[in-house]
Amino acid sequence: MKFNRILRHWAGLEPRRPERLLVVAGAVVVSAVVLVTAGLFALCGDLSWYSPRREYFLYLLVLAIVAAILAAWPRLAAVILALAMIDFGLGIGSFSLSRAGIAVSVMPDNFYPGGGFQWHPLLQAVPEPSLKGGYDGLTITHSAAGTRGRDYSRDELAGKSVVAAIGGSTTYDLGVTDVDTWPTRLEQQLGSDKFAVINHGVLGYTTVEHILQTAFYMDAFGVTPKCAVYYVGWNDLRNAHITDLDSAYAKHHLRAQIDLLQARRVGSNFVTPSPLFTVVARLLALAIDTARPAPGTPLAAAWAPPRRDGADPIGKPSSAPDARLEALYARNLTIISSINRGRGIRTIWLPQLINIEKHRGAKGPAWTTLVPPDDVWPLLSRLNDIMRERARVLGDTFIDVPITNFTAADFVDSGHFSPAGSAKFAAYVAPEIKRLCSP
Repeated sequence: MKFNRILRHWAGLEPRRPERLLVVAGAVVVSAVVLVTAGLFALCGDLSWYSPRREYFLYLLVLAIVAAILAAWPRLAAVILALAMIDFGLGIGSFSLSRAGIAVSVMPDNFYPGGGFQWHPLLQAVPEPSLKGGYDGLTITHSAAGTRGRDYSRDELAGKSVVAAIGGSTTYDLGVTDVDTWPTRLEQQLGSDKFAVINHGVLGYTTVEHILQTAFYMDAFGVTPKCAVYYVGWNDLRNAHITDLDSAYAKHHLRAQIDLLQARRVGSNFVTPSPLFTVVARLLALAIDTARPAPGTPLAAAWAPPRRDGADPIGKPSSAPDARLEALYARNLTIISSINRGRGIRTIWLPQLINIEKHRGAKGPAWTTLVPPDDVWPLLSRLNDIMRERARVLGDTFIDVPITNFTAADFVDSGHFSPAGSAKFAAYVAPEIKRLCSP
């Protein structure tokens, strides 16, 4: 008798309530599809047990089970079942489109993202202090001061010559573990008993951010460095040929940094087990956030319709030098040098190197948005020449590091050092830095 009551409740055996049977049948089909899809993901290596993606599939399964339990109230059950199907479609559909390079996936990742950066009112995004994380087997550590690497005590630094290493992701050294960054290798080359090299590199930073770092944030651990070493240029080149380029890169670059480093409270890295809720939350947060997405970025394209005239929202790609960018770059180097000189800090400039082989003949968009990959090195060489000339005029030191002595094996991608490359780079610059910055 009890079994019959269960059947009547779930399956609507009474002829007048067939909608209950439809709900239960739909729940069974959804459950089967979810389980089969999860199995296929697992076989393909796209689903591990301890991951947000597991929670996504469990969430869909729970929705189907709840819909079946509530079959006695078919309208409510149908709403829950519809939510499960919408979330399944959004998740699987966006995942497939992202694999094709067409869209951004709103399906939860197959790993727990480490984050690592937070919003800052001046710099837009800064490293999260005291972070211990990593990815792909790499150890990524941030000190309490927000620099990459270990903590230093003020007493420890008091007896050493402190060298500040300033730059973007190629100084942060995105492609290697903590002990293999070139600032760490440089400290070893100089002698860690007498020198401390503090890594102030941050992904995407240009000379605009370096001006702010130099003026306000270079005294990590309460100690003013004796020397400041700048490895810059590539990120500045990213602003080449942008229409009406702002003198502080504020219209495009600085705005793009917020989403590049996922520094919004609710942004492109915000995800829940429900793709539908994820999309709604992201759009709502973007609607009320005063920091608008940078033109030409996927987030801006998703939020604002394209221009009717079909014009590029930021500018036209070009292989030619950008005179305005080069003038701003020279100005920024001068400002940085002047700030350091006023504080009694020696300024040392290092030319930016990239993996030329990786750029040659490359297809698709480059990091330098409007500069074709084949033209990155010729235009970056011009910025290196500007750096060399500015150093001569300002009385700073320029350490020439020949690109011809570096091969593709010295990089993990188009421009970030491999462990061998960072060690080689540190060995090139260490003798001159040791001579100039000794206690």
